[in-house]
Amino acid sequence: MHVKAKIIAFGGLLLALTVLFMMLGGIIETNTLFLLAAASYFAGIMIRETGLRMGAAFYLAGVLLGFFLVPNKFYVLSYAAMGFYIVAVEFIWRKMGNLPARYRKKQVFWIMKYLIFNLIYLPALLFFQELLFSGKLSAPLLIGAFLAGQIGLLIYDKAYEYVQGHIWTRMRGRFLN
Repeated sequence: MHVKAKIIAFGGLLLALTVLFMMLGGIIETNTLFLLAAASYFAGIMIRETGLRMGAAFYLAGVLLGFFLVPNKFYVLSYAAMGFYIVAVEFIWRKMGNLPARYRKKQVFWIMKYLIFNLIYLPALLFFQELLFSGKLSAPLLIGAFLAGQIGLLIYDKAYEYVQGHIWTRMRGRFLN
């Protein structure tokens, strides 16, 4: 099989799984966050296998297909935010290869991750409280939601690194060889 055709078929398979996971988030309510996170991880897999341009196109296709096919549009917005984080983090990782050796790449990378996350999370937390919660939050609850989001990012990011480093590296040969 031609290499381009194989990658396109692989992308189509991952895109179908992405939309399926978004739909399943509405059906299996107890695992919604897990399924949406897993759907966004497919964008990262596509970026690492095909490059940033093709991965970004995959991410946009997932968002557009989600808006057309998934009944609960809030889940599509959640996937869009999670996927954007993945695309931005992968972009920054690629750009950090040009960073001089005197910088501590790991620390700079984590600072950039938290900046990206908070650029997504803080506007949602401050301006769309009624959408996320059942009304306006008091100041202590708002601070608690902010801190919970930071802890959630740590868990989400560690899970993404685990999926990419362990699960996908083991399964990669079954799909792409």
